[in-house]
Amino acid sequence: MSAPVTDQERRKQISVRHIAQVENVANVKKTFTRHLHYTLIKDRHVSTTRDYYFALANTVKDHLVSRWIKTQQYWYETDPKRVYYLSLEFYMGRSLTNTMINLGIQGACDEALYQLGLDMEDLEDNESDAGLGNGGLGRLAACFLDSMATLGMPAYGYGIRYEYGIFAQKIEQCEQVEEPDDWLRYGNP
Repeated sequence: MSAPVTDQERRKQISVRHIAQVENVANVKKTFTRHLHYTLIKDRHVSTTRDYYFALANTVKDHLVSRWIKTQQYWYETDPKRVYYLSLEFYMGRSLTNTMINLGIQGACDEALYQLGLDMEDLEDNESDAGLGNGGLGRLAACFLDSMATLGMPAYGYGIRYEYGIFAQKIEQCEQVEEPDDWLRYGNP
């Protein structure tokens, strides 16, 4: 019978040394192509701009997740007090570009897409705006989360993942018309 596993041994089993790194252009291209082929099951002959957006989003997510796991391991080991921020609305907006900037990989991603014959701005236009709330308080809640992340605070934001966003505006016959914003219709990487 094997000996019981200690917390220290359990943490060592959750290693993130080999999770995807995307600091350079070659790795971005390789990871992007891997997601296009194996996550989305598409090739360059049938892929749409939305497929390329999802491949890029998954490439960025690979890097984000590895850092998130390392952070969680650090907080687990140091056991600090944590902030749990509860809000019924978070007006986060689009996050792909912001995430690439925060991770320091926007230049590598932009160059990789250029080398692949793709335009970053065309892909960014496919991201839905996560407008989850009525605007003012939702934006304030998102700013609080950004501030806590910038300060390196161990904080979590909890809210409701609404099926529809704030609203979609259209102009019909010179008048503004609001419709439900189906921001999840294509999924959310």
